[in-house]
Amino acid sequence: MLLMKGFLLLFIIIAGLHQGSSKTDPADVSALKSLSSQWKNTPPSWRNAGDPCGESGEPWEGVNCSNSRVMEIKLFTMGLEGTLSSEIGNLANLEVLDLSHNQNLRGTIPSSIGMLKQLHTLRLLDCGFNGTIPNEIGNLSSLKILALNSNQFSGRIPASLGSLSNLDYLDLADNQLTGTLPTSASEGSGLDQLVNTQHFHLNKNHLSDSIPSNLFSSNTKAIHILLDNNNLIGGIPESIGLVQSLKVLRLDNNSLSGSVPSSINNLTNLDVLNLANNKLSGPMPNLTGMHVLNYLDLSNNSFDPSEAPNWFSDLHNLTTLIIESGGLHGEVPQDLLSLSKLQEVRLSNNAFSGTLNMSSNITQGLKILNFQNNLLTSVTLSSYYNDTLILEGNPVCSNVQLKHTQYCQGQVQDAQSNASNSVPCLQPYEGPIICRAPFFGYISDNNLEALKKRVTEKLEGTPVTFVIRDSNFDDNAYLRVQLDLCHPTAESFTRQDILLWLDLNTQSLLIPEKYGPCYFNPNRYEFRNGETRGWIVGVAVGSAAAVFIIAGLGTYALWQKKRAKRALYRSNPFASWGSSVKEAGSAPQPKGVRCFSFDELRNCTDGFSKANEIGSGGYGKVYRGLLPDGQMVAIKRSTKGSTQGGEEFKTEIELLSRVHHRNLVDLVGFCFDKGERMLVYEYITNGTLRDCLSGRRSVALDWRRRVKIALDSARGLAYLHEHANPPIIHRDVKATNILLDDHLTAKVSDFGLSTFVLDSEEGHFSLDVKGTPGYLDPEYFMTQQFTAKSDVYSLGVVMLELITAMPPIAKGKYIVREAKIAVDEDDNEYYGLKNMIDPSLLNTRNLDGFRRFTELALQCLDESSVHRPTMNDIVKEIEIMLGKDEPNTDSTSISVHPHDEILVSTDVSGEHMFSSRSSQYLLS
Repeated sequence: MLLMKGFLLLFIIIAGLHQGSSKTDPADVSALKSLSSQWKNTPPSWRNAGDPCGESGEPWEGVNCSNSRVMEIKLFTMGLEGTLSSEIGNLANLEVLDLSHNQNLRGTIPSSIGMLKQLHTLRLLDCGFNGTIPNEIGNLSSLKILALNSNQFSGRIPASLGSLSNLDYLDLADNQLTGTLPTSASEGSGLDQLVNTQHFHLNKNHLSDSIPSNLFSSNTKAIHILLDNNNLIGGIPESIGLVQSLKVLRLDNNSLSGSVPSSINNLTNLDVLNLANNKLSGPMPNLTGMHVLNYLDLSNNSFDPSEAPNWFSDLHNLTTLIIESGGLHGEVPQDLLSLSKLQEVRLSNNAFSGTLNMSSNITQGLKILNFQNNLLTSVTLSSYYNDTLILEGNPVCSNVQLKHTQYCQGQVQDAQSNASNSVPCLQPYEGPIICRAPFFGYISDNNLEALKKRVTEKLEGTPVTFVIRDSNFDDNAYLRVQLDLCHPTAESFTRQDILLWLDLNTQSLLIPEKYGPCYFNPNRYEFRNGETRGWIVGVAVGSAAAVFIIAGLGTYALWQKKRAKRALYRSNPFASWGSSVKEAGSAPQPKGVRCFSFDELRNCTDGFSKANEIGSGGYGKVYRGLLPDGQMVAIKRSTKGSTQGGEEFKTEIELLSRVHHRNLVDLVGFCFDKGERMLVYEYITNGTLRDCLSGRRSVALDWRRRVKIALDSARGLAYLHEHANPPIIHRDVKATNILLDDHLTAKVSDFGLSTFVLDSEEGHFSLDVKGTPGYLDPEYFMTQQFTAKSDVYSLGVVMLELITAMPPIAKGKYIVREAKIAVDEDDNEYYGLKNMIDPSLLNTRNLDGFRRFTELALQCLDESSVHRPTMNDIVKEIEIMLGKDEPNTDSTSISVHPHDEILVSTDVSGEHMFSSRSSQYLLS
């Protein structure tokens, strides 16, 4: 007893000594503990009682101090989960707050953040924050960098941001912001007051109304203005010509109208001008003064028909010219093709006629030349030109010598560069470098070398190695270049490694200027559990030391036992379910998904109320739910008494938790509790494709968008078919299993395994679950087996739905049979299907690629599966059909049990003209 009292006294003394040695300001300690209490997955040092500033040991990871006050918090890519405590405002001396790339940080930003008067850098990009941007951010008078892009913020842009007189970098892109652009004329404060701000990145939101004329002035020092991919209307203000410093202007993918103001020609420092996909009219703008212009896109507007402008030949720095559907006619100016820096020309869907002269004076650097769907009657080819030339849809292709060449068949040469085909380590710190307005449209070796040089310079002095690979352009003309960073000696990075070596934010990673505005967007990194630092305190206090050591050894033994148990769970995440899977005990969480209790899901659906029911089927019902962190989810609840066994449910979760692709609906989590089996998926806001086509949702789908939906769907399915191991056959592809997100990107749902047996010799699945009438492969009725070509057939039916908006079976008629009967090959415009086409499409200006799309759909619907294309073939065909590359922009991965699994990271769309990709196979 006396010995125990001595030990307790020793413990109290040590605790008192430790508390007394803490040097960090108490208010800061309290604030940090409040932050930590609302986060999961904090670094190990945040879970200890040590001093945050490290006065009595090592400082907490990501915390930098000066004079006992916390000056910086940098916890990017740490896998943090939770919300941001309102006590953040109590860190009075905080200058830098960087919580970027923690996708599970959710909830709103507390208004108390406006109390951080010393803050000069606020970086919360690529998290899951939602709600409105607090007005109080306008109180941060020292702020220079504000990066809130790639979250889920909604509501208006606060007018109070106009008070940030020191702001240099403003990035609110890729959110759900609405309303007008605030200016001081209407709201007393506004963005027009940010005359010293160089970077205005407001792209990929839902901003509406017109661009205020007083937004720009001769005092504005902006170099990048990105307003693309919004809902802006009205004209381009004349005042834009006052911003003489401007280098990048993107106004594309809005609904801007009227003539382009003549003042735009005053932007003599402009490198990138993109006005594509608007409703601009009047004469083609005069750009004679833009002598440094590198990249120009004026496509898909309503300019007056005209011959090629004379200023084409004056743009001596031009690398990329894109004017598709621009109303251009007459001869192709020979001077254009001899511009010394020209790499890419896209002039499809115009009316150029006569001879295309590809003679010896064509510039050596020209790699891509697209004159698809013009009126060219002849072409003079130079013997040395071996790069991409597309003439399909021109009269010249009726020439027997050209008819079957790649120039007229839509066959595309791969003209892109790729720095590497392999990743030199097992667990790289990786992600894309995203460039939103590069000065070029063709990725050359020289461009990649310049990027490699800058990354090398940034990493100088560290042992980190890296690989740059998989460069491509996405739907928004954003360049994505994959960057993989590897530890030279260890299998993986620690948190300290990343925080010390890999701070690759926009300001520190000085991307070459010709890449335009860029940022590195790393994927979530899985830190190894053995990373935890040992915190050792040596104490010699007389005879009590022996007791302390014994107690320490006992604690260590218990810790080792728990560690071994955790390791067992990691090797078999469903071990606690038992072999018979009869008990509903807790199930450890598989990688990347959450394990929910029944009560959690009942609470977030208001008791599975009828109001939250959003669908039903043979499996049961689907409910909309709101998780405590603010995330909206769709919960698939199996019917009681489901025939699916526990092992099958386990297998389904194990696979779905590892399948990630931008065109597949993500699994958020699962529930195996109280006899319930539920899957929790991301909630897709615009519902099903069938709802949109039927008019049940007020979503307008023009022709190009419908073709892209087919492409998205094919990409998701191609990933399942060709890059999952074992391959996944969907079995039930239909318009109600294709969902559309905020940006109308299609995501395939319901690709769970149900019950299947893989026949490795025949390459098919024998299933108990059948598909849906109207979509079923005819061969299934004979073989009772689904194959990848069964999904191809079903997608063909969906493609006909995109054309007609009709369900597969309506009023006793089968859409496939009706379409095959109606086909008229002599009808070049509608292919005989005019009476079946969705009336809303007949009113559009043109249906580019309609015939080819219909032909492809009918190929998918061939009675014999042997004659149907593969899903990857469909992807390639639709990409070509769209007249430009439509690359898959996300890295995708899948790893599959058992223990000898491989991790496959690849792109489903294969090699084609404007991107180069590779597959890599790594031991998991």
